[in-house]
Amino acid sequence: MTKYVLAIDQGTTSSRAIIFDKSGSIISTGQLEHEQIFPKAGWVEHDPKEIWDNTREAIGQALSKANITRHDIEAVGITNQRETAVVWDKNTGVPVYNAIVWQDTRTQPIVDRLAADGGVERFKAKVGLPLATYFSGTKIVWILENVEGARGKADAGDLLFGTTDSWVLWNLTGGIEGGVHATDVTNASRTMFMGLDTLEWDDEILAAFDVPKSMLPEIKSSSEVYGIASGHSLLREVPIAGILGDQQAATFGQAAFDQGEAKNTYGTGNFLIFNTGTEIVHSKNGLLTTVGYKLGDGPTHYALEGSIAVTGSLVQWMRDNLGMIKDAAEIEDLAKTVDDNGGAYFVPAFSGLFAPYWRSDARGALVGLTRYVNKGHIARAALEAIAYQTREVLDAVNADSGVPLTELKVDGGATANDLLMQFQADLIGVPVVRPVVAETTALGAAYAAGLAVGFWSGLDDLRANWQEDARWEPSMDKEESERLLRNWKKAVTKTLDWVDEDVR
Repeated sequence: MTKYVLAIDQGTTSSRAIIFDKSGSIISTGQLEHEQIFPKAGWVEHDPKEIWDNTREAIGQALSKANITRHDIEAVGITNQRETAVVWDKNTGVPVYNAIVWQDTRTQPIVDRLAADGGVERFKAKVGLPLATYFSGTKIVWILENVEGARGKADAGDLLFGTTDSWVLWNLTGGIEGGVHATDVTNASRTMFMGLDTLEWDDEILAAFDVPKSMLPEIKSSSEVYGIASGHSLLREVPIAGILGDQQAATFGQAAFDQGEAKNTYGTGNFLIFNTGTEIVHSKNGLLTTVGYKLGDGPTHYALEGSIAVTGSLVQWMRDNLGMIKDAAEIEDLAKTVDDNGGAYFVPAFSGLFAPYWRSDARGALVGLTRYVNKGHIARAALEAIAYQTREVLDAVNADSGVPLTELKVDGGATANDLLMQFQADLIGVPVVRPVVAETTALGAAYAAGLAVGFWSGLDDLRANWQEDARWEPSMDKEESERLLRNWKKAVTKTLDWVDEDVR
């Protein structure tokens, strides 16, 4: 009987279940989008109950489409939007508040308060991260300080915190009836609470944030059996055996297992991860230091990461908020109606600027406008913004590592956009390469789970699965690409210092 691995991909805009065979090929997919909730400017929330309901339905869709049952599934892997914070009552299973999404900026006053003693890099030597609204630690603090009754319940040991991998795992393994409360090292490394060298929650940092340790999940490796799906699940008795945060999962799915290998994911945001092997490298150029993966009892692999907040979500914004396009895929055709950006540059600092700037005071700007500029130029400027931001992150990676990349492996929805991929290759001056299986995030979670149960025998099996689908070679004159980058950097300066005491 043919066996498979199922991956749950709990992302920013949807929850998916994807079934893979031994070759890493997709057998079937189930997917449901969830509501994006914007209560105030800068606030972004999800309904955790909707996420869990959609996850269960997506699993059912995937099994049904493949015409298989739980008996055909060897293991389940989970990957997730990493910094999005869920806090729930362990006795009732009910969230005390909506999930606060990684893009949310409401916690800036908490960041400022914590940074008053030691600056934004106060904990960076331990955790690899600057103080920023991006990470889940300040989101927990906000819930404890602003949700009625939350602090008392937390102090009594009745509340649990998790990123969405933990929320799905807990529910999948029984919830209030013995659900497993755990996460893996990659997700734990995005909270601001885990020591990179110890792989344990840091008591000193928890005290500074005033977060009870009892709320936090147990930290485990990225590939081991965490628990068994419970009796009321379509996957009952199937082991849950892999967890990786979405960007680390995509890196794993790209078979970038070794020092010096890298990938760039084009999703809601962009995330470039550079594998530094078993060495913890602290960035001097605005990058994050994070855990790449840890397989069972094996060594921990670390990475440098350049996180960009708004890329694919800029296209979504142009569709939903401006109505310039009806479908995200239409932006390429619109951009092709012009030969260049017409002098327009779009800096989508909707949530401030992430790497390499880390400026929470920035806000989006469209600059260089003249009467000549039309909607085709604006569409092109939006696509180019994705590539410019990636170039700046890649420059930081090259400076920190001292090892320039010779090619860039890419994945994510926007890699289907040939115009963007060609411009990306032109801008960075090295080939851009897309694999046959573009769903590398889910594939990475499947790989981690499959390794834990022996479905795949080792990393060589996974390397053999990787196949090139498309390659874009740089063709732009270097002088022209540098001129465009210079103008982009000028545009970035126009977004800074926007937020102050009375402008949020």
